[in-house]
Amino acid sequence: MKRSTRVSDYMIAKPILVKPETDLFQAIHQILVNRISGVTVVDDAGRPVGMLSELDCLGGILTGTYHQTVGGKVKDYMTTGPIECVAPNDDIMLIGKSMLERKRRRLPVVNSEGVLVGQVTCRGLLKALKDFDAPEDPTERP
Repeated sequence: MKRSTRVSDYMIAKPILVKPETDLFQAIHQILVNRISGVTVVDDAGRPVGMLSELDCLGGILTGTYHQTVGGKVKDYMTTGPIECVAPNDDIMLIGKSMLERKRRRLPVVNSEGVLVGQVTCRGLLKALKDFDAPEDPTERP
């Protein structure tokens, strides 16, 4: 049995998403209740426009507390710029190497139109690597 190296086999198919206009504390709530390290920020068409990490949120709260303006919208705190995305058929080994080199914990997975179809995370890649290490015959290990 061949083991898959496709992103689509290890991505989160329905990741937690927020929009740029989402209240920062609503986004923080989603991060906390879903026990995730960040979320992809999408526009109305479902295309990634930013990433919001725990560190972005923490920075927003600390800066806001200092300036006595706590809160705001996700767009005020998200990481923007060219959003690094991957395709469902990309190789997880290459993606893992890139994530490690660029210190990324998650990457949006987009279709050929640039619409988000999932998210690949470090945890998903760890699962893939664990699957590769596991024997194909479960009786091979105690």
